[in-house]
Amino acid sequence: MARVVVVDDEPMVCVFLRTILGSAPDIEVVDEAHDGAAAVEAVRSGRPDVVLMDLRMPGMDGLTAIEHITRLADPPHIVVLTTFDADRYVLRALRAGAIGFLVKSTPPEELIGLVRAAAQGHTVLSPAAARRLIAASTDTLSARDRARELAGSLTERETQVLAGLGAGLSNAQIAARLYLSEATIKGCVSRMLDKLGCVNRTQAGLLAHDAGIVEM
Repeated sequence: MARVVVVDDEPMVCVFLRTILGSAPDIEVVDEAHDGAAAVEAVRSGRPDVVLMDLRMPGMDGLTAIEHITRLADPPHIVVLTTFDADRYVLRALRAGAIGFLVKSTPPEELIGLVRAAAQGHTVLSPAAARRLIAASTDTLSARDRARELAGSLTERETQVLAGLGAGLSNAQIAARLYLSEATIKGCVSRMLDKLGCVNRTQAGLLAHDAGIVEM
């Protein structure tokens, strides 16, 4: 059972999400919040697997809430709720630790699948969406310089794996491309995240885009 907290300052959005997700037998909405501070408390008390987080809210905004939540012990997977996918705040949220985003117009049948994927730690972000976000960012140059510096510390194998993450590949898909075992790739990803200072695969994938090493 995937436990979910929904966060949006529009009560109707929360009602919609509760209704759709509640129809899935393996998803339980354990709480909702209407501002960032309440979201942090809901995570602390409800111990969800997934948080659906709006960014623009009164008081503490979603971006600040994400920063607080990712510092908690064993934080949940955070998926950003947004109106349009080129929102520059989404990129900041992903770099702060969110594993992906979904637009509020996502069809109900897709929403359930995306939440299931997020609960398992999978990136809820397409490579095309990553490219659009980075292209819309105002701090691309500084991000590119930092990404290239960090990527320069990787081994050749780690760089190949990082490129796979940037292409949105799973461990199994990267393993098949590199003719290695999935366990080997899993270990490499773990070490690489530590080396890069990334909290999850999504951050590493964005770093690959910033550094220009997505193609394997």
